[in-house]
Amino acid sequence: MITTAALLVAAATAPMTEPPREFPALTPDEHPWVGYEGGEGPGAGKHLVFVAGDEEYRSEEALPMLARILARRHGFRCTVLFSQDPATGVIDPNNQTHIPGLKAVESADVLILFLRFRELPDRDMKYIVDHVESGGSVIGIRTATHAFDYKRNPKSPYARYSWRNPEWKGGFGRQVLGESWVSHHGGHGSESTRGRIAAEHTEHPILRGVADIWGPTDVYGVRDLPAGTTVLVRGQVLAGMKPDAEPLEGPKNDPMMPLIWIREYEGTEGKAARVLCSTIGASVDFESAGLRRLMVNACYWGAGLESAIPAAADVEFLRPFEPTFFGFGKFRKGVRPCDHRLD
Repeated sequence: MITTAALLVAAATAPMTEPPREFPALTPDEHPWVGYEGGEGPGAGKHLVFVAGDEEYRSEEALPMLARILARRHGFRCTVLFSQDPATGVIDPNNQTHIPGLKAVESADVLILFLRFRELPDRDMKYIVDHVESGGSVIGIRTATHAFDYKRNPKSPYARYSWRNPEWKGGFGRQVLGESWVSHHGGHGSESTRGRIAAEHTEHPILRGVADIWGPTDVYGVRDLPAGTTVLVRGQVLAGMKPDAEPLEGPKNDPMMPLIWIREYEGTEGKAARVLCSTIGASVDFESAGLRRLMVNACYWGAGLESAIPAAADVEFLRPFEPTFFGFGKFRKGVRPCDHRLD
Protein backbone atom coordinates (compact mmCIF):
# COMPACT_ATOMS: atom_id res chain seq x y z
CA MET A 1 0.00 0.00 0.00
CA ILE A 2 1.28 3.49 -0.85
CA THR A 3 1.18 5.60 2.32
CA THR A 4 0.48 9.32 2.61
CA ALA A 5 4.06 9.86 3.81
CA ALA A 6 5.40 8.11 0.72
CA LEU A 7 3.31 10.31 -1.55
CA LEU A 8 4.55 13.45 0.18
CA VAL A 9 8.16 12.30 -0.20
CA ALA A 10 7.60 11.57 -3.90
CA ALA A 11 6.07 15.00 -4.45
CA ALA A 12 8.92 16.74 -2.64
CA THR A 13 11.68 14.92 -4.52
CA ALA A 14 10.12 14.80 -7.99
CA PRO A 15 11.74 16.80 -10.82
CA MET A 16 10.91 20.49 -10.59
CA THR A 17 9.09 20.42 -13.92
CA GLU A 18 6.64 17.73 -12.80
CA PRO A 19 3.04 18.94 -12.23
CA PRO A 20 1.57 18.94 -8.70
CA ARG A 21 0.48 15.58 -7.30
CA GLU A 22 -2.98 14.76 -6.00
CA PHE A 23 -2.95 13.54 -2.39
CA PRO A 24 -5.51 11.27 -0.75
CA ALA A 25 -8.01 12.65 1.74
CA LEU A 26 -6.31 13.37 5.06
CA THR A 27 -7.56 13.65 8.61
CA PRO A 28 -6.74 16.89 10.49
CA ASP A 29 -3.92 15.07 12.30
CA GLU A 30 -2.39 14.08 8.95
CA HIS A 31 -2.56 17.44 7.18
CA PRO A 32 0.94 18.83 6.53
CA TRP A 33 -0.42 22.27 7.52
CA VAL A 34 -2.71 23.69 10.18
CA GLY A 35 -5.95 25.54 9.49
CA TYR A 36 -8.15 27.71 11.69
CA GLU A 37 -11.70 28.33 10.57
CA GLY A 38 -12.80 31.92 10.94
CA GLY A 39 -15.71 32.72 13.17
CA GLU A 40 -17.76 35.85 13.51
CA GLY A 41 -15.92 39.10 12.97
CA PRO A 42 -14.90 41.62 10.32
CA GLY A 43 -12.55 39.11 8.68
CA ALA A 44 -15.29 36.58 7.94
CA GLY A 45 -14.98 35.37 4.34
CA LYS A 46 -11.33 36.43 3.99
CA HIS A 47 -8.48 33.91 3.78
CA LEU A 48 -5.01 34.56 5.21
CA VAL A 49 -2.17 32.19 4.30
CA PHE A 50 0.94 32.17 6.49
CA VAL A 51 4.18 30.53 5.31
CA ALA A 52 6.83 29.75 7.93
CA GLY A 53 10.36 28.76 7.00
CA ASP A 54 13.42 30.32 8.64
CA GLU A 55 16.24 28.72 10.60
CA GLU A 56 16.77 31.35 13.29
CA TYR A 57 13.81 33.46 14.40
CA ARG A 58 11.14 30.81 15.08
CA SER A 59 8.61 31.68 12.42
CA GLU A 60 7.12 28.24 13.02
CA GLU A 61 6.07 29.47 16.48
CA ALA A 62 5.09 33.06 15.66
CA LEU A 63 2.83 32.46 12.67
CA PRO A 64 0.46 29.87 14.19
CA MET A 65 0.04 32.16 17.20
CA LEU A 66 -0.92 35.11 14.99
CA ALA A 67 -3.21 32.93 12.88
CA ARG A 68 -5.09 31.73 15.95
CA ILE A 69 -5.71 35.31 17.06
CA LEU A 70 -6.85 36.42 13.62
CA ALA A 71 -9.19 33.45 13.21
CA ARG A 72 -10.81 33.22 16.62
CA ARG A 73 -10.82 36.90 17.59
CA HIS A 74 -11.32 38.55 14.19
CA GLY A 75 -13.06 36.01 11.95
CA PHE A 76 -10.42 35.38 9.27
CA ARG A 77 -9.93 31.88 7.90
CA CYS A 78 -6.25 31.12 8.35
CA THR A 79 -3.93 28.48 6.91
CA VAL A 80 -0.37 28.05 8.19
CA LEU A 81 2.24 26.22 6.12
CA PHE A 82 5.65 25.05 7.36
CA SER A 83 9.05 23.93 6.11
CA GLN A 84 9.09 20.21 6.83
CA ASP A 85 10.98 16.96 6.64
CA PRO A 86 9.19 15.30 3.69
CA ALA A 87 9.81 11.80 5.06
CA THR A 88 8.27 12.36 8.50
CA GLY A 89 6.03 15.42 8.24
CA VAL A 90 7.85 16.95 11.23
CA ILE A 91 8.38 20.72 11.07
CA ASP A 92 11.99 21.34 10.07
CA PRO A 93 13.02 25.01 9.66
CA ASN A 94 16.32 23.86 8.15
CA ASN A 95 14.63 22.25 5.15
CA GLN A 96 14.82 24.92 2.46
CA THR A 97 12.97 23.11 -0.33
CA HIS A 98 9.81 21.50 1.07
CA ILE A 99 6.74 23.49 2.15
CA PRO A 100 3.64 21.39 1.41
CA GLY A 101 0.22 22.94 0.88
CA LEU A 102 1.18 26.02 -1.14
CA LYS A 103 -1.85 25.47 -3.36
CA ALA A 104 -3.73 27.25 -0.53
CA VAL A 105 -2.15 30.49 -1.75
CA GLU A 106 -4.51 30.39 -4.76
CA SER A 107 -7.38 31.54 -2.52
CA ALA A 108 -5.38 33.88 -0.25
CA ASP A 109 -6.57 37.43 0.27
CA VAL A 110 -3.31 38.17 2.10
CA LEU A 111 -0.08 36.17 1.94
CA ILE A 112 2.13 36.44 5.05
CA LEU A 113 5.70 35.27 4.45
CA PHE A 114 8.32 34.65 7.13
CA LEU A 115 10.95 32.84 5.05
CA ARG A 116 14.71 32.78 4.75
CA PHE A 117 16.79 31.44 1.83
CA ARG A 118 14.11 29.04 0.56
CA GLU A 119 14.46 27.35 -2.84
CA LEU A 120 11.12 25.77 -3.65
CA PRO A 121 10.34 23.47 -6.57
CA ASP A 122 8.96 25.46 -9.50
CA ARG A 123 5.48 23.92 -9.20
CA ASP A 124 5.26 25.21 -5.58
CA MET A 125 6.96 28.56 -6.08
CA LYS A 126 4.49 29.31 -8.87
CA TYR A 127 1.67 29.72 -6.33
CA ILE A 128 3.59 32.46 -4.51
CA VAL A 129 4.70 34.21 -7.69
CA ASP A 130 1.21 34.12 -9.21
CA HIS A 131 -0.22 35.72 -6.07
CA VAL A 132 2.38 38.48 -5.96
CA GLU A 133 2.40 39.26 -9.68
CA SER A 134 -1.41 39.35 -9.90
CA GLY A 135 -1.66 42.07 -7.24
CA GLY A 136 -2.31 39.95 -4.16
CA SER A 137 -1.50 41.59 -0.83
CA VAL A 138 1.77 40.55 0.83
CA ILE A 139 3.19 40.91 4.34
CA GLY A 140 6.87 40.10 4.81
CA ILE A 141 8.35 39.54 8.27
CA ARG A 142 12.02 39.85 9.31
CA THR A 143 14.03 37.52 7.04
CA ALA A 144 11.47 37.76 4.26
CA THR A 145 13.76 40.48 2.90
CA HIS A 146 15.94 37.54 1.84
CA ALA A 147 13.23 34.92 1.51
CA PHE A 148 14.56 33.08 -1.56
CA ASP A 149 17.96 31.88 -2.73
CA TYR A 150 18.16 29.88 -5.97
CA LYS A 151 21.54 28.18 -5.77
CA ARG A 152 20.57 24.60 -6.67
CA ASN A 153 18.47 25.59 -9.67
CA PRO A 154 19.78 28.93 -10.99
CA LYS A 155 17.95 28.37 -14.30
CA SER A 156 14.55 28.22 -12.62
CA PRO A 157 12.05 30.70 -14.12
CA TYR A 158 11.72 32.04 -10.57
CA ALA A 159 15.44 32.54 -9.92
CA ARG A 160 14.97 36.29 -10.24
CA TYR A 161 13.23 36.17 -6.84
CA SER A 162 16.60 35.19 -5.33
CA TRP A 163 17.91 37.82 -2.91
CA ARG A 164 21.21 38.16 -4.77
CA ASN A 165 19.74 38.33 -8.26
CA PRO A 166 21.88 40.83 -10.22
CA GLU A 167 19.37 41.60 -12.97
CA TRP A 168 16.21 42.01 -10.87
CA LYS A 169 18.34 43.70 -8.26
CA GLY A 170 17.78 42.32 -4.77
CA GLY A 171 15.10 39.90 -5.95
CA PHE A 172 11.83 39.54 -4.08
CA GLY A 173 13.06 41.45 -1.03
CA ARG A 174 14.17 44.59 -2.84
CA GLN A 175 11.70 44.56 -5.72
CA VAL A 176 8.52 43.56 -3.88
CA LEU A 177 9.01 44.30 -0.19
CA GLY A 178 11.27 47.31 -0.72
CA GLU A 179 14.57 46.03 0.66
CA SER A 180 16.79 42.95 0.56
CA TRP A 181 19.22 41.79 3.24
CA VAL A 182 21.79 44.48 4.05
CA SER A 183 23.23 44.08 7.55
CA HIS A 184 22.68 43.87 11.27
CA HIS A 185 22.53 47.57 12.12
CA GLY A 186 22.07 46.99 15.84
CA GLY A 187 24.27 44.55 17.72
CA HIS A 188 22.88 41.07 17.13
CA GLY A 189 22.02 39.53 20.49
CA SER A 190 23.26 42.56 22.44
CA GLU A 191 21.23 45.59 21.31
CA SER A 192 17.45 45.30 21.27
CA THR A 193 14.88 47.39 19.39
CA ARG A 194 12.35 50.02 20.38
CA GLY A 195 9.80 50.76 17.67
CA ARG A 196 9.21 54.50 17.30
CA ILE A 197 5.99 55.39 15.49
CA ALA A 198 6.48 57.98 12.76
CA ALA A 199 4.89 61.20 14.01
CA GLU A 200 3.53 62.03 10.55
CA HIS A 201 1.61 58.75 10.32
CA THR A 202 0.09 58.27 13.76
CA GLU A 203 -3.42 58.28 12.24
CA HIS A 204 -2.71 55.49 9.78
CA PRO A 205 -5.18 52.62 10.33
CA ILE A 206 -2.36 50.06 10.67
CA LEU A 207 -1.18 51.98 13.73
CA ARG A 208 -4.61 52.17 15.35
CA GLY A 209 -4.31 51.26 19.02
CA VAL A 210 -0.54 50.67 18.75
CA ALA A 211 1.21 52.41 21.62
CA ASP A 212 4.39 50.48 22.33
CA ILE A 213 6.68 48.13 20.39
CA TRP A 214 9.78 46.47 21.79
CA GLY A 215 11.65 43.33 20.85
CA PRO A 216 14.99 41.69 21.66
CA THR A 217 16.02 41.30 18.02
CA ASP A 218 18.31 43.93 16.55
CA VAL A 219 17.50 46.61 14.00
CA TYR A 220 18.28 45.62 10.42
CA GLY A 221 20.21 47.91 8.11
CA VAL A 222 18.13 49.47 5.32
CA ARG A 223 19.48 51.40 2.35
CA ASP A 224 17.21 53.61 0.26
CA LEU A 225 13.61 52.42 0.15
CA PRO A 226 11.83 52.85 -3.21
CA ALA A 227 9.90 56.00 -4.01
CA GLY A 228 6.36 55.89 -2.70
CA THR A 229 7.26 53.91 0.43
CA THR A 230 5.64 55.04 3.68
CA VAL A 231 7.65 54.33 6.83
CA LEU A 232 5.24 53.72 9.71
CA VAL A 233 7.72 52.75 12.43
CA ARG A 234 11.44 53.38 12.84
CA GLY A 235 13.82 51.21 14.82
CA GLN A 236 15.63 52.73 17.78
CA VAL A 237 18.72 50.77 18.82
CA LEU A 238 18.88 50.19 22.57
CA ALA A 239 22.05 49.64 24.60
CA GLY A 240 20.91 46.31 25.99
CA MET A 241 18.41 43.49 25.83
CA LYS A 242 15.73 44.77 28.20
CA PRO A 243 12.75 47.03 27.42
CA ASP A 244 14.07 49.73 29.77
CA ALA A 245 17.52 49.87 28.14
CA GLU A 246 18.62 53.34 27.10
CA PRO A 247 18.85 54.34 23.42
CA LEU A 248 22.34 54.41 22.00
CA GLU A 249 23.76 57.80 21.18
CA GLY A 250 25.48 58.41 17.89
CA PRO A 251 25.14 57.21 14.29
CA LYS A 252 23.12 54.05 15.01
CA ASN A 253 20.14 56.24 15.88
CA ASP A 254 20.88 59.32 13.84
CA PRO A 255 18.97 58.69 11.70
CA MET A 256 16.98 55.66 12.87
CA MET A 257 16.46 52.88 10.35
CA PRO A 258 13.00 52.10 8.91
CA LEU A 259 11.53 49.18 10.84
CA ILE A 260 8.02 48.77 9.39
CA TRP A 261 6.87 50.25 6.10
CA ILE A 262 4.19 49.92 3.44
CA ARG A 263 4.26 50.34 -0.31
CA GLU A 264 2.60 49.18 -3.52
CA TYR A 265 4.10 46.69 -5.93
CA GLU A 266 2.88 46.59 -9.51
CA GLY A 267 3.19 43.04 -10.76
CA THR A 268 3.47 41.69 -14.26
CA GLU A 269 -0.32 41.73 -14.64
CA GLY A 270 -0.38 45.48 -14.03
CA LYS A 271 -2.26 45.34 -10.73
CA ALA A 272 -0.91 47.07 -7.63
CA ALA A 273 -0.37 44.87 -4.57
CA ARG A 274 -0.55 46.20 -1.04
CA VAL A 275 2.75 45.35 0.69
CA LEU A 276 3.91 45.66 4.29
CA CYS A 277 7.39 44.74 5.48
CA SER A 278 8.46 44.45 9.12
CA THR A 279 12.09 43.71 9.98
CA ILE A 280 11.08 43.08 13.59
CA GLY A 281 9.16 39.88 14.15
CA ALA A 282 10.98 36.97 15.78
CA SER A 283 8.69 34.85 17.92
CA VAL A 284 10.03 36.52 21.08
CA ASP A 285 9.34 39.96 19.58
CA PHE A 286 5.66 39.04 19.42
CA GLU A 287 5.44 39.01 23.19
CA SER A 288 4.92 42.74 22.54
CA ALA A 289 1.17 43.35 22.38
CA GLY A 290 1.86 46.45 20.30
CA LEU A 291 3.62 44.43 17.61
CA ARG A 292 0.86 41.80 17.59
CA ARG A 293 -1.76 44.53 17.24
CA LEU A 294 0.11 46.18 14.37
CA MET A 295 0.34 42.84 12.56
CA VAL A 296 -3.36 42.11 13.09
CA ASN A 297 -4.18 45.58 11.78
CA ALA A 298 -1.90 44.97 8.80
CA CYS A 299 -3.89 41.86 7.87
CA TYR A 300 -7.12 43.89 7.94
CA TRP A 301 -5.45 46.51 5.74
CA GLY A 302 -4.05 43.93 3.35
CA ALA A 303 -7.54 42.44 2.97
CA GLY A 304 -9.03 45.87 2.21
CA LEU A 305 -10.77 46.08 5.59
CA GLU A 306 -8.97 49.08 7.07
CA SER A 307 -12.28 50.79 7.89
CA ALA A 308 -13.11 47.83 10.16
CA ILE A 309 -9.90 47.92 12.22
CA PRO A 310 -10.93 48.19 15.89
CA ALA A 311 -9.79 51.05 18.09
CA ALA A 312 -7.72 48.50 20.01
CA ALA A 313 -7.77 45.10 18.32
CA ASP A 314 -7.99 42.12 20.66
CA VAL A 315 -4.60 40.40 20.53
CA GLU A 316 -4.80 38.17 23.60
CA PHE A 317 -3.30 34.72 23.11
CA LEU A 318 -5.61 31.78 22.50
CA ARG A 319 -3.28 29.43 24.35
CA PRO A 320 -0.09 29.97 26.37
CA PHE A 321 2.65 31.46 24.20
CA GLU A 322 6.17 30.69 25.39
CA PRO A 323 8.40 31.55 22.43
CA THR A 324 11.84 30.08 21.97
CA PHE A 325 14.63 32.64 21.95
CA PHE A 326 16.15 33.12 18.52
CA GLY A 327 19.21 31.23 17.38
CA PHE A 328 20.24 28.60 14.85
CA GLY A 329 19.39 25.01 15.74
CA LYS A 330 17.18 26.01 18.67
CA PHE A 331 13.83 25.00 17.22
CA ARG A 332 11.65 22.54 19.12
CA LYS A 333 12.19 19.08 17.72
CA GLY A 334 9.44 16.64 16.82
CA VAL A 335 6.64 19.21 16.38
CA ARG A 336 4.01 18.52 13.72
CA PRO A 337 1.51 20.95 12.20
CA CYS A 338 -1.33 19.21 14.06
CA ASP A 339 0.36 20.13 17.35
CA HIS A 340 -0.68 23.74 16.65
CA ARG A 341 -4.37 22.90 16.37
CA LEU A 342 -6.97 24.48 18.64
CA ASP A 343 -9.38 21.86 19.99
